[in-house]
Amino acid sequence: MNAFSTPTPKRVEIKSAVIKPKKLEPDIIIVNANQVITMESNYGVPRIGENMSKLGILFDAAVAIQDDKIVFIGKYSDIHTKCSISETTRIIDASNQIVMPGFIDPHTHIIFDGTREDELEMKLSGKTYLEILESGGGILKTVRATRNASIDKLVQNGKKILDTMLEYGTTTIETKSGYGLDVENELKLLRVAKKLDKEHLIDIIPTFMGAHAIPPEYEGKPDDYVDLIINDMIPKITEEHLAEFCDVFCEKGIFSIKQTRRILDVAITFGLKPQIHIDEIEDTNGALLAAELKAVQTGHLLKSNDKGLKAMALEKVIATLLPATPFCLMMKNYAPARKMINFNVPIALATDLNPNAWTESMQMIFTLACYNMKLTPAEVLTAGTINAACAVNRQHYIGSIEIGKQADIVILDIPNFKFLPYRFGINLVSKVIKKGVIVVDNE
Repeated sequence: MNAFSTPTPKRVEIKSAVIKPKKLEPDIIIVNANQVITMESNYGVPRIGENMSKLGILFDAAVAIQDDKIVFIGKYSDIHTKCSISETTRIIDASNQIVMPGFIDPHTHIIFDGTREDELEMKLSGKTYLEILESGGGILKTVRATRNASIDKLVQNGKKILDTMLEYGTTTIETKSGYGLDVENELKLLRVAKKLDKEHLIDIIPTFMGAHAIPPEYEGKPDDYVDLIINDMIPKITEEHLAEFCDVFCEKGIFSIKQTRRILDVAITFGLKPQIHIDEIEDTNGALLAAELKAVQTGHLLKSNDKGLKAMALEKVIATLLPATPFCLMMKNYAPARKMINFNVPIALATDLNPNAWTESMQMIFTLACYNMKLTPAEVLTAGTINAACAVNRQHYIGSIEIGKQADIVILDIPNFKFLPYRFGINLVSKVIKKGVIVVDNE
């Protein structure tokens, strides 16, 4: 070999290697549940019609949680091949219980001061909602008390309500302003919502609802108040990023269709997503407006006409039904839920917690929806989980038990899902898991 010759390369034998996937290392594994209600998310769209009864029920299944995410759902017999179980892994035995997504409450008014228990006797004597409002009661009574309350007092009130909601299985809520009705106090209420979201375990999604009623100082001048909302409130709220949605109480004697459209048109240009309270007392064609504006969700809908409901179905506007409200107002009629399902209107359920209809319990809402709106147990579970997640644009993160989703889970001390609306008046929660942490343990 001379100095310029190239040596023959040495042959190297490369052996093929099989790379084994790393096992999951869950913090929590739930086993032995009678039923695991997965509520598969239906590709990010709300369930409608017959699909509201498809719960994705698994038997002999295990659910594993790592950090704040769901990492495994499947047969218990497969758990050891997929997961590494250590001494620190918490094993939850859910024998004779069911496992399902945490409840989502997509329509509440939790930020207020004062109570209105005296109005019960007014209702018993035959006074209507609008008559109580016109006499200075209702929303306006709460506005007076809330305007005088400090931020600390409102935060304290809110935390007490949220604590009870969590104990009853609710892990995410939407809440609205609307008991301030002037620039200073509407900002105050939304700042309270932001503070509660930071300080409480429940996730809180804020909605601006300055258009909840006409305040006394604008009596007889509703258009001037609409101008205040449009020109002052909305710009300041969006400048501080205090709200994600904008809602309006569209009802005879409160805000007209024209006024509602003006407010929401401006809100949309400022980046707020539209919602509307519609057709609670009278049919104002609010459902048609909701379809026209492509509102994310609407509330109440007791009196909505068929044309409006069909338009909502075409635009996939979610009807968030609030059975506690007609219950507390002693109304004979509830929202026509069965008709909505036949029309393929997406349906969610919510408490509408407020000083007039004060319940923190989605479990109670499920019962009212079955007995008074003729929804089935399967339909109410769908309406309070994945469809409720769609109503607040969180369906890709919560509302179902799926790999990669946030681990918001409730374990109920009942043998099957049909017991949830059937056994009422008590708390059926065994455990609540929020973002992968056990936050309620009633055992």
